[in-house]
Amino acid sequence: MTSPEPQSPAPQPPEPESKDRVYRSVPAIAGGVLLLAIAGWLGIDAVTSGGGRTPWMALAVLILVVPLVVAFTLRPAVYASEDRLRIRNPFRLIVLPWGRIASLKSAYSNEVLTESGAKYQLWAVPVSLRARKKAARREMRATAQARRGTGRDEGRGSALGMRAGWGDGLGAGPVSDGPVRAETDRIMDELRGLHEARHRAETAQGEVTVRWAYEVVGPAVAGALLVLILLVVG
Repeated sequence: MTSPEPQSPAPQPPEPESKDRVYRSVPAIAGGVLLLAIAGWLGIDAVTSGGGRTPWMALAVLILVVPLVVAFTLRPAVYASEDRLRIRNPFRLIVLPWGRIASLKSAYSNEVLTESGAKYQLWAVPVSLRARKKAARREMRATAQARRGTGRDEGRGSALGMRAGWGDGLGAGPVSDGPVRAETDRIMDELRGLHEARHRAETAQGEVTVRWAYEVVGPAVAGALLVLILLVVG
């Protein structure tokens, strides 16, 4: 009687790749949609009801303005994965493996510095000095409230301790979740954490690639040439 052949284990499905974390500026997107709506309304009105060269000039201006509005408002985004940082700026797409990044800096703008000394700005994560000041005020108020609460709890705890002999287990006060930070500063903290955790990984190595956004540059240049020709022709 032959023993049954051992069956090979069923193949396991491949693990799903981790999705990119996407960072974009909501105010910029809202402003871009508003600008596009205004430009479209004025441009279409000029094309349909204008006379002489007005429709052609309006059309040329639309071809110039729409790509620029999209480039500076809707297009910017930052994609962070386990292996690389992908920066979509108005006119360029930069792919940076974590192993090639030297640091991420925040001053008057948020920037990425590579090991070779190149610097790339994060258009999708703009610095807001107003938001920083607001976060600093909230942090000061939270600290003051925590100190007042701790003082009151310590007073109550010492009185109860003398009555029941409980010691100093009461009056710990509210536990802070960490300093209050502006939204873009929190995003930079997350990116620094990813860089710190992944910059030595084998899959996070490679070359830095930079590609021009010809889908934006091409229409904008064409629109500018059309406007120039119409102005010269008169």
